[in-house]
Amino acid sequence: MKWFDYAAPRSLAEAVNLLAGNPRARPFAGGTDLLVQMRAGLREADLLVDLKHIPELNELACDSAGNLRLGAAVPCCRIYENQEVRRRWPVLAEVAEMIGGIPIQSRASLGGNLCNAAPSADSVPVMIVLGAVCRLVGPGGERKVPAEEFCTGPGQTVLRPGELLVGFDIPAPEPRSGACYLRFTPRKEMDIAVAGAAAAVALEDGLIRRASIALAAVAPTPLAVPEAGRFLAGKPPSPENIRTAAEMARAAARPITDMRGTAEHRRHLVGVLTRRALEAAVRRAAEVNS
Repeated sequence: MKWFDYAAPRSLAEAVNLLAGNPRARPFAGGTDLLVQMRAGLREADLLVDLKHIPELNELACDSAGNLRLGAAVPCCRIYENQEVRRRWPVLAEVAEMIGGIPIQSRASLGGNLCNAAPSADSVPVMIVLGAVCRLVGPGGERKVPAEEFCTGPGQTVLRPGELLVGFDIPAPEPRSGACYLRFTPRKEMDIAVAGAAAAVALEDGLIRRASIALAAVAPTPLAVPEAGRFLAGKPPSPENIRTAAEMARAAARPITDMRGTAEHRRHLVGVLTRRALEAAVRRAAEVNS
């Protein structure tokens, strides 16, 4: 690994100035992706900007409307140990527990998982189905981007020069709603998903009022499947309707063959995982206020 300078700003303005003033500066929070990539020669930087000391990036709180404000540098362990998160957004706590082992979870963040822009990122499909909005700050001020639009390709994002991800705004859970994320890995823990599927539904009068589906590891970016959600809206959560939505997700997948699995295997997994995630989301939604 080549030498690099290090800075630990205490404010957003200071961090933005450091990043905007050096095109070879890289922001990091836990460093669990960036430092590994630098050691392997996949990325280089002259300056690493440590974001862990900036208050806005460490925020984990609900606002007056019940929406969750989650800082981009909040480590995974703080997310799954937070009782409010576990009660109201259980899928968020579950996916935070999937990322690496316990030592990694004390540093890794969902913000870093998103900014790494790996197609197999476990937390991104969850952010998509929960309707998360990303808050970005840069030399041009603040802007917001839906989680589903953040990644533009493998390792590529919408971040502009000098811009950083501050955090996420996650809407309050709807009445009688539930969500689930499932993945397939060769091992239970500390492995990269061969395929993953997240689903969220809201029920009303025995029908699915709203549904969202997003996939991992089967396209160049985490992939939303809005057509499957539109198909389910207004229909009962019957096995037939859920199977049809799962087939629509399978058809939307654009997998490749690599050392972890074949394209054919990944397509099959998408259908199975989406069906099971939808079934689990429906069960959770039916349990709310029951």
